[in-house]
Amino acid sequence: MENNGQLRRILIATVISFAFFVAYDYFVLTPQQKAASQLVEQNKTTVKTVSNTNNAADKISKKANNENVTTIATVSAKNFQIKIDSLGRISSFKLKQTKFNTENGKHLELVNDKLPKPLEIRFENKVLNKLAFEKPVKADKTEITLNDKPQTLTLTQNLNDKEIVTKIITFYPDGHYDVKVKLTNPAIYYITPGYRPKVAVDKLTIHGLVVKKSDGTLSIIEDGDAVNETIDNAIITAGFDRYYTTLLFSKKPYSVIVVPDNEENPVAFIKADDNREFIGYIGPKFVDTLAAIDKELVDVVQYGVGTFFAKNLFFLLDWFYKLVGNWGVAIILLVVLVRLVLFPLTYKGMVSMYKLKELAPKMKEIQQKYKKDPQKLQMHMMKLYKEHGANPLGGCLPLILQIPVFYGIYKLLLYAIELKGASFLWIKDLSVMDPYFILPVLMGVSMYIHQKLTPTNFQDPMQEKIFKFLPLIFTFMMATFPAGLVLYWTVNNILSIAQQWLINRIMASKAKK
Repeated sequence: MENNGQLRRILIATVISFAFFVAYDYFVLTPQQKAASQLVEQNKTTVKTVSNTNNAADKISKKANNENVTTIATVSAKNFQIKIDSLGRISSFKLKQTKFNTENGKHLELVNDKLPKPLEIRFENKVLNKLAFEKPVKADKTEITLNDKPQTLTLTQNLNDKEIVTKIITFYPDGHYDVKVKLTNPAIYYITPGYRPKVAVDKLTIHGLVVKKSDGTLSIIEDGDAVNETIDNAIITAGFDRYYTTLLFSKKPYSVIVVPDNEENPVAFIKADDNREFIGYIGPKFVDTLAAIDKELVDVVQYGVGTFFAKNLFFLLDWFYKLVGNWGVAIILLVVLVRLVLFPLTYKGMVSMYKLKELAPKMKEIQQKYKKDPQKLQMHMMKLYKEHGANPLGGCLPLILQIPVFYGIYKLLLYAIELKGASFLWIKDLSVMDPYFILPVLMGVSMYIHQKLTPTNFQDPMQEKIFKFLPLIFTFMMATFPAGLVLYWTVNNILSIAQQWLINRIMASKAKK
C-alpha cells in the first residue's frame, strides 16, 4: 500500500470524489430529467399536427416579417426596453444596464432573431393560423413608461367575425409580466415563450430548453438534442442560454409541444384551447429576481453536470454576499466555513501523515523483510499502523469532501450571472481569468509552501519528483480558470499552511516530551 505513495492516494481520492458526483447526476438527476422528457404515445398526433402547423406558420411569419410587421407599442423602464410588434409579439427586449452592454457599447438584445418570438400565437386551424399572421394587432397604448408601479397594455386582433384574440399584458419594473389570453370562441392554439436568447452561447455551458412539471421533475433539452415530443403537466417553459432566459409560467398545468428546428434545437409551444393566464419573464437569470416572482422559477437556473452541488453552494455563497456585500469576500468566507467544518477530519489526517513520516524507517524495514510475501507484508503494515494510531488514507477524506465543493464553485462561477462583473481588489470580474496572473502565482507559491510543511513518506523517487512539480503544473493549468475559483483554492492553501504549521508545532512538542 505504501509503495503507491501519497501521490497515488491523492489521485485515487480525486477519482473517487469525481466519480461520486458524476454518478449522482447520472443515476439520480438524469433519470428524473429523462423521465420528464419521455414521449407520451397518446400525444403523437398532437405533436405531428403542431409540427405541420409550425412549418406553415414559419413561412407565413417570415413573409409577414419581411413585408408589414411594425412596432405598435414600446414599454420603457429604468433597466430595459420592450417593443411589441403588429403581430402581438415581443419583438425586442433590450437591457439598459451598462454592465450588460455589447463589446461595441450597445444595449444587449435578448430576443433572438429566430422565430418564434415571445407571445407569438399559432392556431391549429389553418384558416385562423393564416389570419393570425395577416390581421394587424391593435394596442390601446403606444408608449408606456414604468416607474414604481406596473402598467397594463391591451392587444386586440380581429381574425374574423367570429374570432377575436385579446392579450392583456401587465408589465412590472423588474422585467416580468402577466399575460391573459382571451378568445371569443374556443379554438386550439399554441403560445410560446419564444426562441431562447443567444447572447451567451459557448461550448463550456449548456443552453436550450428547460420544462418543469407540477411534480417538480425537470426536462432539460439541450440544443442539438431536440425531437418531436409532448411534455404534459408542465408549469414552466423556459428557453435559456448561459446567463439569460425567456419563459412562461402558470400554476395551472399545461402541455408543451417541443419541435426541433433545422439545427435540432428545441422550440417550445404551450397548447391551449381556452382563456389562459401566464407569468412571463425575459432577462438575466438572477436567482433573487426569479425567486421574487415565484420560488418555482429558481430551477430555471441550471449548471449542467454538478447542478446539485453548484445550486446549494450558491445559496450559501449568496448568503455570505448579502452579509458582506462583496463576492470575493464571500468566497473567502465560504472557504473558512468549509475548513472549519472539515477541521476535525483534517486535523486527524494531518496528524496521521505526521506519524507516517515518523514510521517511515520501520515501514521500510518491514517492506524489505516481507517483500516476497505480500500477505505478511500487509498484515505487519496494518499492525504497525494500529499500534501507532496512523492511517495511510487519513489525509484523503478531507480532500475527497473538498473536491465537490471545488467543482461546485467552478460550475457556479461559470453559470451564475450574479458573479459576472463582480470585482475584488485588482480583479474586475471574478467569473473570468485574472488578467495579471497574480492569483495563479499566489496559488502556486502557497501550494509549494504547503508541500514543504507537509510530512511525506515517498518510497518511489520518481513519484516524489512528480509531486514536487505539481505546484508549477497547477499554476499553469489554473492561469486561465475563473479568478474566483483560483481565489478559493489560494485561500484554501493559505489556511492549510496555517493548520499544518500548527500541527507540526504540536507534534514536535509532543515528541520532545
